[in-house]
Amino acid sequence: MPETTSDTTRSTVLAADRELDTADAGTCERLARTLCTHVHDQVDSPQWVARARDAWEDLPLLLRREVRRFRRHSGPHGTLVIRGLPVDQGALPATPAVPGSVQRRATVSAAVLTMVACGLGEPLAYLAEKSGALVQDVVPVPGQETFHGNAGSVPLSFHTENGFHPHPPDYVVFLCLRADHDRIAGMRVAGIRQALPLLAPADRQALFAPEFITTPPPSFGPDAAATESDVQPRPVLSGAVEDPDIRMAQLVTTPLTPRAAAALAEFGRACEATARTLRLTPGDLIVIDNRVTVHGRTAFHPRYDGADRWLQRTYVTTDLRRSRDHRPQDGHVLAR
Repeated sequence: MPETTSDTTRSTVLAADRELDTADAGTCERLARTLCTHVHDQVDSPQWVARARDAWEDLPLLLRREVRRFRRHSGPHGTLVIRGLPVDQGALPATPAVPGSVQRRATVSAAVLTMVACGLGEPLAYLAEKSGALVQDVVPVPGQETFHGNAGSVPLSFHTENGFHPHPPDYVVFLCLRADHDRIAGMRVAGIRQALPLLAPADRQALFAPEFITTPPPSFGPDAAATESDVQPRPVLSGAVEDPDIRMAQLVTTPLTPRAAAALAEFGRACEATARTLRLTPGDLIVIDNRVTVHGRTAFHPRYDGADRWLQRTYVTTDLRRSRDHRPQDGHVLAR
């Protein structure tokens, strides 16, 4: 795929990038609307999630095939982009501008996100983050411009989602409902399969050592560290040495030794050197393999006029059973 180069970053169409045609997009919209037929349809209801899981099977073949292929192997970048999905743009309300905004009521966009999540595995949420909602709004909030999380508009450093937790998500799925006014906001992604060859053997060895502590991100609130964080030292990289998994957040991962600090800095430089930037437009869905890919965000300029950038997000696990002891009533929300 062609690339264009700017002064500061590369904006590219990723290799795993597909666009639905009009007929397939229409099928997606029809199915999404069947999940929004009743005024009491609630995204967090187990019954509604079960309906979305069944509806996944009726989505267009192209979409299902690409998602299933990605689940088997997420490719060199650990990122899948599907364009042209319905978000009911003409009926969208004003972009939310309050802290902790989530999507509880069934909508076309929430239905699309949840169906795809069910194709990847099972949707997942954390009670301490965004009140445990399965579909969360990623929007700028007045007064939180410098917040290093989904409510901010300053650059957001590279991270995997919830690497501090015993059960981090396997995938993070974003759907763009609105782009920012200036079309400059970018989602930055960097995969271990591109970054690993840039690391010296000594740095790789250090990153595999349990010499790092990762604490909860700011989105979990000020009390999360005492109640939810597993403070035992862990490695940044784990698993197969030739294709490892990542648990790291530049903002909240602390190296415990000089060699760990040096290796973490080198890893950050390798991510910067291989990073790609996606500027999402309405109807763009991006799936990030949270096990092998870090992501972040460029800065942008919100206007707080009801038409600011609006993404919706959900987490996915490929094995819901493994977190059973953290989920009351076998639901989709991790309570601790």
